Amino acid sequence: MTLVGWGALTREMLIASERLTAEGIEAEVIDVATLVPLDAETILASVAKTGRCVICHEAPLTGGFGAEIAAQLAGPGLLSLLAPVERVTGYDTIVPLPRLEQRYLPNVGRIVTAVRRTMSHG
Repeated sequence: MTLVGWGALTREMLIASERLTAEGIEAEVIDVATLVPLDAETILASVAKTGRCVICHEAPLTGGFGAEIAAQLAGPGLLSLLAPVERVTGYDTIVPLPRLEQRYLPNVGRIVTAVRRTMSHG
């Protein structure tokens, strides 16, 4: 499994990876240091090994940069994919006030659930 994300979600992905390892699912965690330029080669190389990818970011699902990464995978990485690319993102709403922000942001539980769903394909 390949987990791709950046910023604060890197910590969440690393924790999710540890939980998944306990379940027998190995995950490569890629912290995308910059979005422009995007290190697509590293992502494509990882997905070529794992066959699966979950992209995590704090922005809403619609119009988020994770869609660009998924599009890159749908091009040159398409034949490497064994399952659909999953995205774990914020919701398609405005970001709530700070007291409710944790209900909006992706978390370890949502990442683990997406990985399990991806692993169940094929």
